[in-house]
Amino acid sequence: MNGSAALLSLTIDRLATPIGVALLVVDANGALCALDWEDYEDRMRRLLGRFHGAVRLIEGEATAARALLARYFAGELVALDAIAIRTLGGTPFQRGVWTALRAIPAGTVTSYGALALSLEAPGAMRAVGMANGSNPIGVVVPCHRVIGANGTLTGYGGGLERKRWLLQHEGALRHSTPRLL
Repeated sequence: MNGSAALLSLTIDRLATPIGVALLVVDANGALCALDWEDYEDRMRRLLGRFHGAVRLIEGEATAARALLARYFAGELVALDAIAIRTLGGTPFQRGVWTALRAIPAGTVTSYGALALSLEAPGAMRAVGMANGSNPIGVVVPCHRVIGANGTLTGYGGGLERKRWLLQHEGALRHSTPRLL
């Protein structure tokens, strides 16, 4: 980014959830640009910089995203589907993975291999994993719904305990046996 480019101003809000304080970053139209956890704020800022360039975060309220996320955490799982998102960055492949993640229904999980197949890139399991790990909008772009082919819970940027909680909350994980899509 050159010195004459305008600095992107985004609003940052904090939402207490059953699994920690979520950081919500929205644009001027209220579209969610990032969702991460307070204990991972440095990573969130790095991803914002990578995908949006230089940004300035201004404390404020992410009204629409906040309300819909509160409904999700209260048990209305489909509330996530109504949250407007904005992902400017990422490669076309990463954006394709993020779009595919939003199509995984609550209450189900898929594997990296199955996700790669759905993108017509059967050999791209690692690339899918990397795109999944670079997802700037956790929970809403539900990267937590991707597990290992053998049914094990694999890495999650917010920690495996949060991933386990989210999958149990959505009904995809009962007694540690996930229901594959």
